[in-house]
Amino acid sequence: MWTETDNKLYRKFEFKNFSEAFAFMTRVAMEAEKLDHHPLWTNVWNKVEIWLSTHSAGDVVTEKDHTLAKRIDALL
Repeated sequence: MWTETDNKLYRKFEFKNFSEAFAFMTRVAMEAEKLDHHPLWTNVWNKVEIWLSTHSAGDVVTEKDHTLAKRIDALL
């Protein structure tokens, strides 16, 4: 579940292994590119953390972030 804190949407994902986490990140990258809206994220082995905010709007959460979050959720 996404949480909103410090003007960012945040969610942590956990997978069986690194390969699954990396495959997920690749799918997210394709969706982000389609929207021209790119996340701040980290990956350590089977964990992926994503923060979404809109830099051009002053680093706040906008509809672009909610749209990308929904698309990310649909990839699971």
